[in-house]
Amino acid sequence: MTNSLVTPLTKRYGESIDTYFSGSPLNRVSFLRENYSFLSDALTNPTTRFLPLQSLEPSIFPNTGLLNTLVYDDVKEAIGNPFEKLEPETIAEWDSSKDPILIFLGIDESKNGGVTYENYSGQAYFALDVTVPADPTTPYATTLADIQNKVEASGAPFTPVRTHYVLNYSEAAIYAQARSYMDWNRRNPFCAGCGARTMSVNGGAKRVCPPTDRGVAKGPCPSRGVVTNISFPRSDPTIIVAVVNATGDRLLLGRNKRFPAGFYSCLAGFCEPGESIEEAVRREVWEESGVKLGKVAIYASQPWPYPASLMIGAIAEALPDGEAIHLEHDPELGDAQWFPFPIVRDALTIAERKVNVLDLSGEPTEAPIKVPPSKAIAHNLMRAVVFENAHLPKI
Repeated sequence: MTNSLVTPLTKRYGESIDTYFSGSPLNRVSFLRENYSFLSDALTNPTTRFLPLQSLEPSIFPNTGLLNTLVYDDVKEAIGNPFEKLEPETIAEWDSSKDPILIFLGIDESKNGGVTYENYSGQAYFALDVTVPADPTTPYATTLADIQNKVEASGAPFTPVRTHYVLNYSEAAIYAQARSYMDWNRRNPFCAGCGARTMSVNGGAKRVCPPTDRGVAKGPCPSRGVVTNISFPRSDPTIIVAVVNATGDRLLLGRNKRFPAGFYSCLAGFCEPGESIEEAVRREVWEESGVKLGKVAIYASQPWPYPASLMIGAIAEALPDGEAIHLEHDPELGDAQWFPFPIVRDALTIAERKVNVLDLSGEPTEAPIKVPPSKAIAHNLMRAVVFENAHLPKI
């Protein structure tokens, strides 16, 4: 999706792009996450919507692109009201056996009649982990099972989104936020400082190591009373790049060893500490393909909630004497090739007919290669080069 507003910046750099999983309609009002009076009002407001996640997958109405959501009456038996007391009191009285994961996502200010706080008003959204705990004696296990049954009976099954991009753009963005925060909370039940159980606070945007659990004092912990980076969610910067050859008529694509024969995509990899994005692009491309790069330009970004990557899309030029491919450094790729633009155009066109599907079937297609679907940033980068000439200077 592009923003067609013409400004001096768009004239110079091109239109801005809202990639899939971005462009949420919600105002996160992150500065209100510590305001438990606001969160309590938001939680119990009759217009508030709760997004149920089962093993991190959302409930989706088939063929609509829409998320299924619940209201407070559907979930209150499982969650009660964790915000009815101030945060310090809640921490002091914490009981780790009664702690289903609940995430405050924000408010949709386009909706009337919702929660209001000073100048902010809208329909509130929360995400709730309805995954039934493995331990059937967990106090809320039966209640979560009842919620799951209610959701599944509604005709909106819990649906994998990673390979089937069935949600519309705004719904996908809401889900991406919910999944990333939920996954982080699920992965961090124990403190990295002392090993004790942690508690979700700030509407699910922070975890703390309380001094007591069920009234029993815990040992000392280096995370208490100071600002620490072990208490907050992380986003992992990851580069992905469309590499153009020096003459500007071929694109470098790679096939990961996990992909079926014939499926190619842009090269990608994690940024490492102490390097710029441009350095990460050059390093990853050289390590994976042996190709050496010159100019690197950042084009667009995409949140990728599997589990918490921020995909930083770039377009780069290979050095004239650095285009030789060899895969002897990093064993990740099974193949890498320079593809002429017409072949990539044909592959993109065919992929756009299957707009919601990541085709990893290995079945033959009309084009010589397969590429990711149109909602993937890799597809956006390829299209920007071979259809829109994003690698050429703006006139």
